[in-house]
Order: sequence, then structure tokens, then C-alpha cells
Amino acid sequence: MENPDPLALEEQVCFALAVASRTVIAAYRPMLEPLGLTHPQYLVMLALWQHDKVGVKRLSELLHLEPATLSPLLKRLEQTGLLVRARSLHDERSLEITLTKEGRAMRARAVDVPPAMIARIEMSVDDLQRTNAVLHHIIDAASMARSA
Repeated sequence: MENPDPLALEEQVCFALAVASRTVIAAYRPMLEPLGLTHPQYLVMLALWQHDKVGVKRLSELLHLEPATLSPLLKRLEQTGLLVRARSLHDERSLEITLTKEGRAMRARAVDVPPAMIARIEMSVDDLQRTNAVLHHIIDAASMARSA
């Protein structure tokens, strides 16, 4: 068997990850539209449903987003009434994000999104869990390489 061309597009992990990301995010769109959320907003809400009250710095770490990228997402979610941004009582320089009653209630409507995505992607839960583990390994390895 011939050695593959190391610069062939189909040999590039970055290409496969980019296409997979765009394709999966597009598949989420019809499920998130009834919730009034974009995919980045959905990720913010997932983090808040898990942690409820969290500082912007911690939220940016959880989502692997720069605070400057996160800020417009938070402003928009606040405008829609799903969260409140407030200065921390412990440190006035820090903003704390808290879900509103409406934001917490949306969780009950969003609980159908993961199983609908599993059905849409037509992969087993085991395959998706293995894929998720591999992707987290890639994220960790690339983060370590970037910080080295």
C-alpha cells in the first residue's frame, strides 16, 4: 500500500473536525430554533443549567471561549430574559451570571434536544460517547501543545 500524501485534504484531522463541527451545528439548528437559541447560546445555557450561578471568567473557561467572545452572547441572553449579569458581591470587578426563572424553565424544553440529535445523527450512544472521549483527548492535547 502506498503512503498517503501528508498534505492530502482527506488526511487532515483539522479538515475533518471543521467539517464535522459545521455539519453537527447545522443539524442542531432546527431543534434550537423553537427554543429561540443559536448553538453558541445553547452551549452557554447548558453550562448555566449545570452550574446555575457562575462568574464570567469561570464560564469562559468551561466553554473554552474568550470573555470578549462570551460577552455578546451573555448580553443577548440577558435581553431575552434567560439570565442576569450582576457585579459580584465579593469582587466588584467580576460579573456573575445567574439564570432567571425563565432560563431555568427552558431546561425542561431543552431536555429533548440530546435524544433528538442522537436520532438525527443515527449513531449509537456508545459510539457518540467514544467519539466524545476522543474529541476531549484532542482538545486537551492541542491545548497542552498551544500552551507549551
